Amino acid sequence: MEGVNSIADMRRIYQLQAMLEKDMNENPIKQFENWWQHAIDSKIDEPNAMSLATATASGKPSVRTVLLKGIKENGFMFFTNYQSRKGKEIEENPYVSLLFFWKELERQVRIEGSIQKLSTEDSDEYFSERPHESQIGAWSSPQSSIIESRNLLQNKMEEYEKRFGANEIPRPDYWGGYIIQPYSMEFWQGRPGRLHDRLQYTLDENNRWVMKRLAP
Repeated sequence: MEGVNSIADMRRIYQLQAMLEKDMNENPIKQFENWWQHAIDSKIDEPNAMSLATATASGKPSVRTVLLKGIKENGFMFFTNYQSRKGKEIEENPYVSLLFFWKELERQVRIEGSIQKLSTEDSDEYFSERPHESQIGAWSSPQSSIIESRNLLQNKMEEYEKRFGANEIPRPDYWGGYIIQPYSMEFWQGRPGRLHDRLQYTLDENNRWVMKRLAP
């Protein structure tokens, strides 16, 4: 069991900074934007990578990493194939959770909220800005479906390359964006002795954000 013991012994001392209520914005999305800008300025690797947890109607969860593609005043955006596993689970259960973990900054943000599709205009606009190869990929991959081999994907890529040529590539109707509108957001800052700082924002019955400190 030497390997198990070595895993149990793995730990890191968190000590970069504290997180105090007086320094936090009263709006958690604006506070996220503050931390987001710090992550960008710190040049950490892929700060927009976020874990997205979905669940079936019966509550069976699944999680994967996707990329944040936009922040609006009411939520967080990403894009995907609507026929993928996550798309089907979102159709069954429109409540999801996000997790950002910026280890270089000893920070994480947890977000819980409801999710809905973006407008066709928003999805069309983003798709038109994607690299050509990514646009072809959206047409070529039956995301989350079982396939016989990678050759199928390569053949599909070649097929759609011939089909569209140098023409503008339209967005597939099964591909587009979502926005997560949060009702709970938690900011976590690592601290020494595992006495981490945790501040949670929740919406009250009057749709106002209330901030409370949680024990680590």
